[in-house]
Amino acid sequence: MAHDESASAGPGTRLAGAGRRPEWTGTPDHPGAVVAPPVWRASTHLYPDMAALRAHPANEDGEFYYGRRGAPTQWALADALTRLEPGATGTVLYPSGVAAIAGALLTVLRPGDVLLMTDNAYEPSRVMGRGLLADFGVTTRWFDPADIAGFEAAICDRTRCVLLESPGSLTMEVQDVPALAAIAKSRGIVTVLDNTWASPLGFAALEHGADIAVMSLTKHVSGHSDCMMGSASAGSDWYRRLRLRAQGLGNVVSPDDAALMLRGLRTMHLRLAAETRSAAAIAQWLAARPEVARVLCPMLPGSPGHALWTRDFTGGCGLFSFVLSGGTSQARDALIDALRLFGIGYSWGGFESLATPVDPASIRTASRWPLPGMDEADRFGVRLSIGLEETGDLIADLERGLAAWEAAL
Repeated sequence: MAHDESASAGPGTRLAGAGRRPEWTGTPDHPGAVVAPPVWRASTHLYPDMAALRAHPANEDGEFYYGRRGAPTQWALADALTRLEPGATGTVLYPSGVAAIAGALLTVLRPGDVLLMTDNAYEPSRVMGRGLLADFGVTTRWFDPADIAGFEAAICDRTRCVLLESPGSLTMEVQDVPALAAIAKSRGIVTVLDNTWASPLGFAALEHGADIAVMSLTKHVSGHSDCMMGSASAGSDWYRRLRLRAQGLGNVVSPDDAALMLRGLRTMHLRLAAETRSAAAIAQWLAARPEVARVLCPMLPGSPGHALWTRDFTGGCGLFSFVLSGGTSQARDALIDALRLFGIGYSWGGFESLATPVDPASIRTASRWPLPGMDEADRFGVRLSIGLEETGDLIADLERGLAAWEAAL
């Protein structure tokens, strides 16, 4: 097979070759007969005779057993994702990003444990802390994502796990993951990182101290807003536990969706690079606008978290937020309604641009909104997911939206 999957290869080379093992793309007499692993749709895997059934390896990766344990299409995607995450032994696939977060936390936590969750976490993660985990006897406590001393002080004898998200998917605070993970490790606490924003191409989660790296593949890996999936990658010990817990919960992903994810994966680096360039230019343009009080984009010099982003990250993405200078909720609605190229909808990381309101005050527990240094009147935010439209066209669309905001005041 003419490709190089070595760790020293560039991201495009690794993405082109990952998950394309000859046994998944060919036949015994013609290995590597096709480029992409075919879609294997099967619930039942057959054995030629009873001797083969009895000799079957017990629950090993890459071995046919039953459809719930996967087939070459799912195995190829998991293998490809593992190869992208330095330090990972394996990757478990889940039907959504939220399912991946739940799968990781339910693997680590037991009744009576305490979970420390960053206060800028994805809202479904917060809902999980108050609902699902509480129902299973786990206590969730939140901490300021920028307060390392406060994090350490919040640790108690029952703290078993910390959930980080860097940058936060609404307010974009970048956490000092190496410092927080080192503190956790010194106390025997497991670090789970939601690494969806940067992906392994922009932030090597395990190399920076995380024990388990979670992604919503729905975003960058899919890239086309047409399927949902999540993943959790880890070293040998936690991977084994994640896999067994996922099997116990009956988690399985469709081979058709896995094939779509593999297709999106091949061009992820190109899309991320284009979206990052466009987002950086749009963030700079917004930072110079009088209607904008603050741009929350770690890639922007002078923005909160930029120093940590420069130190730890090798790439970015198209997701960031900005805060309007005063105004009202109705005026912000007018801004978003006036946009023609930005869709109004949740999720991000697809080829199309999106805009949604940002109102974190009601969900903050351990930190404040507006952020420190911001005027109390500057509380109405907008989150942008920059897609693959032309940068100039998106800027013109935002100029139209800002004019509508001004007219509504």
